[in-house]
Amino acid sequence: MSKTIYILNGPNLNLLGKRQPEIYGSDTLAHVEATCTALGADLGLSVKLMQSNHEGEIVEMIHEARDNAAGIIINPAAYTHTSVAILDALHTFEGPVLEVHISNVHKREAFRHHSYVSQRADGVIAGFGVEGYALAMRRMGSLLA
Repeated sequence: MSKTIYILNGPNLNLLGKRQPEIYGSDTLAHVEATCTALGADLGLSVKLMQSNHEGEIVEMIHEARDNAAGIIINPAAYTHTSVAILDALHTFEGPVLEVHISNVHKREAFRHHSYVSQRADGVIAGFGVEGYALAMRRMGSLLA
């Protein structure tokens, strides 16, 4: 029986591949989902990828994960730097949590250097483009083995 991994994406990631490709690349969120689903099959993991531009919806996704997911991979996007609500929700989840950022947030504006989510994350991957999701899937496979 495969274990389900929730891959949660925050605001503006629905525009991945179209928005600032010089920073975020040209791959879409559908490409990320296909890559992670295929890799998940190899690792014995199933994937449920979700995206929202609304903080409360992301909190609800985390609450849903409590009963349905073995692990969470989250790219909270701009909410990384602002959302205590998402941090608090992640604290209610008992499985592993991995934080992913497509860009290297530490090379960007100073306000992006702080992450509330990192206070709960078991690992952080930043600056590897959309390949960071695949790296997170591999790590999740190791953590759940």
